[in-house]
Amino acid sequence: MPVAIYPGSFDPLTNGHLSLIQRSLKMFDRLIVAIAVNPKKTPLFTEDERRQLIQDACGNDPRVEVDAFHGLLVDYVRRRNAGVIIRGLRAVSDFEYEFQLANMNRKLAPDIETVFMMTGEDYFYISSQLVREVASFGGDVTGLVPDNVHQKLKAKFAGKT
Repeated sequence: MPVAIYPGSFDPLTNGHLSLIQRSLKMFDRLIVAIAVNPKKTPLFTEDERRQLIQDACGNDPRVEVDAFHGLLVDYVRRRNAGVIIRGLRAVSDFEYEFQLANMNRKLAPDIETVFMMTGEDYFYISSQLVREVASFGGDVTGLVPDNVHQKLKAKFAGKT
């Protein structure tokens, strides 16, 4: 089976992301979780922190590689000799944006396929941005993120409420 790439900011990794990773491994022998590095954004977690959080949450599964990339996703996919991009859809509002991205990627790289996966019903309302906001105000994000991420969020926001 081809190698698949699951790109995202993963700032932080949520249980929705983790669910898609686990479900992708049922279809692909290898999955590269690719942290998109955008110099125009200021993430809560550094690239190294996100990489470690993802690796720990995946239990250091040898089928999962965590990497980071700058620039166009299709260029990264080609460099990694992958043929599939995994994208998660939470709601109808995600579809329009993801549809545009997938078609632009197809225009730039017709040989690369995009596979859309619906987020599980337990996680469709979760976004990294919402998790960060709730955690920043001292809200409980138990069950929304893996335990290691929950602990790191608590440490990041300790004394800031």
